[in-house]
Amino acid sequence: MIKSMTAYAGSDVSTDTLKVSIEIRGYNSRHLDVALKLYHRYSVLEEKIRKVISEKITRGRVELRINITESIENAEVFTINEPMANAYHKILVQLKNKYQLEDEIPLTLLSGKNGIIETADSEINSDELWEVIGKSLNSVLSDFDTMKINEGASLKEDLENRLSFIEDCITTIETKTDGLLSIYQDKLKMRITALTRGMVEIDPARIAQEAAFIADKSDISEEVVRAQSHLKQFRELMEADDPCGRPLNFLLQEFNREFNTMGSKAGDAEIAHMIVSAKTELEKIREQVQNVE
Repeated sequence: MIKSMTAYAGSDVSTDTLKVSIEIRGYNSRHLDVALKLYHRYSVLEEKIRKVISEKITRGRVELRINITESIENAEVFTINEPMANAYHKILVQLKNKYQLEDEIPLTLLSGKNGIIETADSEINSDELWEVIGKSLNSVLSDFDTMKINEGASLKEDLENRLSFIEDCITTIETKTDGLLSIYQDKLKMRITALTRGMVEIDPARIAQEAAFIADKSDISEEVVRAQSHLKQFRELMEADDPCGRPLNFLLQEFNREFNTMGSKAGDAEIAHMIVSAKTELEKIREQVQNVE
């Protein structure tokens, strides 16, 4: 099935004790690359999150941002770094005495010093938290997949149009090769006549033999058959349920190989022109396939 790697989805799930917000964005990439942004307090769940993603997505760069808001009872609490507070207060008192200041040392001065008031993570219930995150994650991945399918439908339509053009090129090439033998015979006669200025009698049997030899060297029937087979396989991959980005890329390499061989063997200008047109479309298909999961 054609699925685009570029997509976006978001999800919010709330309970009495917490709220989970997830955003996911997809970009093109040769392999699966997951960039997860999750507050370190919940890093114990990271492996589970990555596992779920890898089971549902096979290719592309996935950027996932998860924000978790807990209720006050479950939120992180604060502690005092007493050694630092004592040392800081002591130096403030020394300054006050040294310069004979009468002002009191305000609480804001102490609390504003970095490191004196610290956060202490309260214990989290990972099973309860995962139940909510898992629900939100499945929801957002479902919406993400829907967008990838919708984008993939547009890609498929474009690919089908280009495949039809290539199919027409192959049909034209196949038709042109049917009359190559007589064309080679005529070219040989013209060349011999031009070189000998008509002074040498042309042996029809020898001309036919030489033309047949050239036609055999220029025969591209096998390449045409293989190219037609690649077309059929390409369409089957687009209709299959499995992700097809990688096999389509490989198949395009085989396509190019067949057309390159045709181009090197065929000696007809019209055939060469059709091959160039087909390869141009193949390059456009290759660019589009880079977007396919």
